[in-house]
Amino acid sequence: MKKITQYLLYFLTFIGFAQDIDLELFASGFTRPVNVKHAGDDRLFVAEQRGMIKILNANGATNPTPFLDIRSIVNDSGNEQGLLGLAFHPDYTNNGYFYVNYINSASDTVVSRFTRSTDDIADPNSEVILLTIDQPFSNHNGGDMHFGPNDGYLYISSGDGGSGGDPGNRAQNTTLLLGKILRIDVDGNSNGNYGIPADNPYVSDSNVLDEIWAYGLRNPWKFSFDRDNGDLWIADVGQSNKEEINRVPASDGGGENYGWRCYEGNSTYNTSGCPAMNTLTFPVAEYNYGGSPFRCSISGGYRYRGTQQSTLQGLYFFADFCSDEIGIVREISPGNFQLTFETQFNGEGISGFAENLNGELYTIGLSSGEISRIVDSNLSVDEETLNPVKIFPNPANDVLNIDGNGTSIQIESIRFYDVLGKEVKTVSGFEEQSFSINIKDLRSGVYIVVINSINGNKSTRKLVVN
Repeated sequence: MKKITQYLLYFLTFIGFAQDIDLELFASGFTRPVNVKHAGDDRLFVAEQRGMIKILNANGATNPTPFLDIRSIVNDSGNEQGLLGLAFHPDYTNNGYFYVNYINSASDTVVSRFTRSTDDIADPNSEVILLTIDQPFSNHNGGDMHFGPNDGYLYISSGDGGSGGDPGNRAQNTTLLLGKILRIDVDGNSNGNYGIPADNPYVSDSNVLDEIWAYGLRNPWKFSFDRDNGDLWIADVGQSNKEEINRVPASDGGGENYGWRCYEGNSTYNTSGCPAMNTLTFPVAEYNYGGSPFRCSISGGYRYRGTQQSTLQGLYFFADFCSDEIGIVREISPGNFQLTFETQFNGEGISGFAENLNGELYTIGLSSGEISRIVDSNLSVDEETLNPVKIFPNPANDVLNIDGNGTSIQIESIRFYDVLGKEVKTVSGFEEQSFSINIKDLRSGVYIVVINSINGNKSTRKLVVN
């Protein structure tokens, strides 16, 4: 009892000063997940690269029937091809519209709309194609999509068309949709199945396609809006020197040129025929390609605006796919940002991040097939001897899942303590290494969970019960 209370006091005293990052497994069993969004409720919709979208419920369980299966029209033969993006209409509750970004059989980008049939199933025959973008190579397809929180328009990221070094200078070519952030009105029809917002920055310029909101990007694989102030954060995958992060204040009206192929991050790359440097917008943060651990591809995330991790408030999260490191960007003074790498999670292959309805953040493990919640490491006050044992979801509702598969640990008992150190629940007699515990009898609040093994080792975790 004394030892448990000491852990609680440590947590309660020092959580406000912690900065280390940890991951808590929320769900597993996905096949190459690449994009996860919510639809205005407590579910997460997980897009798999092969062409399926699955519903992940708030209790960590995945629906057995996919929400959408379009594998028959999705080409995922290339490493950067497949179903890449997902976004739900701001009025999805009423109209049932959602949008996907995928590579078709001709290896071109397709942005289209589908409609749900029931709350848990979409109609695969409801596709309405909004636009198709010719892709000269298989890589650098971008593919992320978000509706602007302040304007309700659909923003779409597109890569520079692939190969290396942007051989066609497509990112700077404003008569092409490659290497851009696009902005369209899905409720309009002035351009076929969508409209052009009247305040798009180039609608009066005959030399620029109306859909273009910003350009000069290499492969903006992931971008996001800050739910607190509407700022746009764009993570752009570099060539062989710099990985970069761009920030666009919500007050800006678009029209930025981010400089690729002229510049890679803040460094020159190929300035032949390029505009003046003072007309370009440079990243607020960057890091070097290569090194040890080897870094080579940024996966952008979100600025944390949730409520359960107070020490993470306002931090922008990203990862490097090659090093499996999670990094953060801090605004240390107005307009002045600092980038640091925090923790490495080998075997994850972090392809992106997800934000739930309440602003809590999750990682998307392309390699592991896992969706994990980002926490301050003090939310897992662990004695390290049983680290391989996973508990999820956390926070939990009625059921807590324990996963000790793949370990040599034999779990003897699991004990639950309240914040005063009082034992409130004990469960034992496990025949399997993976099982679920009914926690309906626990009131909402914070608990310490102690996992005991038959050889006397133990692990201490923090659990939040909704």
